[in-house]
Amino acid sequence: MIAHEYGHHTQDLLGALSEGNSVATELQADCYAGVWAKHAVDTGFYEKPFTTSEFAEALDAAAAVGDDRIQQRTQGRIDPESFTHGSSEQRVNALNRGYKTGDPAKCAQSDLL
Repeated sequence: MIAHEYGHHTQDLLGALSEGNSVATELQADCYAGVWAKHAVDTGFYEKPFTTSEFAEALDAAAAVGDDRIQQRTQGRIDPESFTHGSSEQRVNALNRGYKTGDPAKCAQSDLL
């Protein structure tokens, strides 16, 4: 969650928060969170590499806050037209893209939808 908010800070610095589509904005923040995690490991900020189970837990957390899962749990139905943060699959894919590439240039909003 903190890395996701760091992603929003990065967007603010780059002027990307005002680019419109809220789903794309949120997915970009997820992607930036993955980039942050990758660099935290690579630079030694995080002292040991994430284990497979730790990263799986992060992916599960990203999926749990997908609009589809939240809507199903709270409303009993899914309405993609009202999504504000993206589906579980989109959120997992965005976080994975950032972590696997470690490249913020791979987090373009247009590439994440």
